[in-house]
Amino acid sequence: MGDIKKKSLRMASGRKKKHPVKESDLHGYKYFKRFITTLEKFRLIKAHHNRKLHYDQYIALILFYFFNPVLTSLRSIQQASTLEKVQSALGVKATSLGSLSEASQVFDPQLLVPLLQQLAQEASVIEKDPLLKDIQQTIVAMDGSLLPAVPRMLWALWVDEQHRAAKLHLEFDLCRHMPRSATVTDAHANENQVLRQILTSNTFYILDAGYAQYSLLSDIISAGSSVVVRLHDNAVCDSLEQRSLTEQDLLAGVLSDRVVRLGCKPRRSDCSAPLRVIEIRHRGDSAVVRKSRVSSKKTFRTTDPDYTLLLATNRMDLSAETIAALYRCRWQVELFFRWFKCVLGCKHLLAHSVNGLTLQVYCALLASMLITLWTGRKPTKRTFEMLSLYFLGWASEHELARHITTLNTLEPALQKSCAV
Repeated sequence: MGDIKKKSLRMASGRKKKHPVKESDLHGYKYFKRFITTLEKFRLIKAHHNRKLHYDQYIALILFYFFNPVLTSLRSIQQASTLEKVQSALGVKATSLGSLSEASQVFDPQLLVPLLQQLAQEASVIEKDPLLKDIQQTIVAMDGSLLPAVPRMLWALWVDEQHRAAKLHLEFDLCRHMPRSATVTDAHANENQVLRQILTSNTFYILDAGYAQYSLLSDIISAGSSVVVRLHDNAVCDSLEQRSLTEQDLLAGVLSDRVVRLGCKPRRSDCSAPLRVIEIRHRGDSAVVRKSRVSSKKTFRTTDPDYTLLLATNRMDLSAETIAALYRCRWQVELFFRWFKCVLGCKHLLAHSVNGLTLQVYCALLASMLITLWTGRKPTKRTFEMLSLYFLGWASEHELARHITTLNTLEPALQKSCAV
């Protein structure tokens, strides 16, 4: 009886009422004013005499949401739009919750793609690894990450009706630490097919084992690009040549370097070009406790910190040490996914349609790219905290500028330690 009474009391109390957003909670409009003029070209898109919320205003409000931790939902964004300071700084009018919800389904997210590409080109090279300086192609890591969805998102197919998810397919520039392109699909979408649709020439693709499809490797080479991809341990290959190793290769953990033809006889035509397969022994720290991971054969789970990598590449001119360094840089895209979901907050969905979620993802990428352009460094949790404190009014503009200046004097090792 007591349990029923407690349950009825909880139901009666309902959702805890949040405090309304006040003007004193929001600061830091200066940085947005510099970017608002860039968005003005979107003003006339889907224009109508009855429309009060325009494309550029919607994008400005979503960007403002990412930089202000006091804004936590679509309703809080709507409330912020009623504040005079926000209206003046962002060039918006007071909008309704219905207008914000409708905007996520009406406005085309693909119109933001040229802006994303423009910002990516404005970024300077951040990666300073001397082994990579002579590579003339754009070094890109391609990977996918799940975005948990709710049951009502019928398009987000995954495990079952109660477990749904969308997938973000991200092309990440490893030298500029900037997103290059992004595609949002359901969780079951084929990653290899998504990559095929966006292949470009003069690009160096760094790929994990999920992309080790021999016909895809052939398509990348045919497009005039290069590739380094991890193979499964049970990959079949016919050895054609054994290459010698230098002392630097051995220090990098390289065990062997061979020229091979991939695939068994029935599948050898999928990738007819000969490739190099480099075997590398990775030695981890046994003192660090790790969760069990699936083996590269997908047959068992292991906690062993030491394991062997098989890397395939079509570049015969690069040293095995350089190939190892390239694949090591691929981890940056995993760190970006962690930053994107856990720090920037893209686990919380503002829209449930594929169009609305794509708009949210593109705005989050814009926010991340702006941080990189403002600071000249890859985004970190410490920098995001300082920006949040600035937008909340606890940090002055001088203190924010001092933090950015400090980033430029950090040693590479220290910068790595504070990266997310």
